[in-house]
Amino acid sequence: MTDPRLVVSREDTIAIVTFNRPERRNAFDLPMWRGLHATMNQLSADDSLRCVVLRGAGDKAFSAGADIGAFETERGTEEREAEYAHVLDESMQSIRLCQHPVVAMIMGNCLGGGAGIATMCDFRVGGENIRLGITARNLGIWYPYAEIDPIIQLAGTGVVSEMLIEGRIFNGREAYEKGLLSRVVADDQVEAEAMALARRITEGAPLSARFHKAAIRKVRGPLPITREEEIATSDFIRTEDFRNACKSFMAKQKPVFRGR
Repeated sequence: MTDPRLVVSREDTIAIVTFNRPERRNAFDLPMWRGLHATMNQLSADDSLRCVVLRGAGDKAFSAGADIGAFETERGTEEREAEYAHVLDESMQSIRLCQHPVVAMIMGNCLGGGAGIATMCDFRVGGENIRLGITARNLGIWYPYAEIDPIIQLAGTGVVSEMLIEGRIFNGREAYEKGLLSRVVADDQVEAEAMALARRITEGAPLSARFHKAAIRKVRGPLPITREEEIATSDFIRTEDFRNACKSFMAKQKPVFRGR
């Protein structure tokens, strides 16, 4: 069963998935990640569809990423973190592997895991005043290999370094110039532009679109990362910096990182 905070609607051959948690800037907890995985698999298997659009409820956020408030209960031990990382990876890959083209309609904040979701999509339409970035360094988290790869493919290693190490947050124009957005429009035109793009996709041959999506993925090739290296991306759960950052977030304080 999918999470009720993921609302699926339909316009002809376009499925629209809305992350419906506006009170938390559409942040994802573990059940929502599981629900996204199930939802994307169901939509991918529906041959009557030609395109999927992902969006956040309202105009304040596409998604603020993982719900930091749930970290202690969902990711507080190495065992829980390993399970969380597995579910997160399945969710992200279900977007990348969906047989239909996927469009991200980005308004407001698109941060952390929200940026991960967006970069897994085939197209990203954003407003001029969006905030797109990755906040992993502010929490002592290590961003997964599989989520770094599409950003490198889109924008190169320099931009990834800006995002992960420097902590840059880009507006829409900057994100477009960096290659992170397919197109940027005025904030009040994002929905219209994203849906117009989706409709143009549906006007083409669906089997052609599916083949070309798979062909692009095939040409890019897999990441040469071992299973042991993948598992090691969850090792941040052991660090003092991560634990302190979570406590600081809940206390609305700036974290102090000690590199341990």
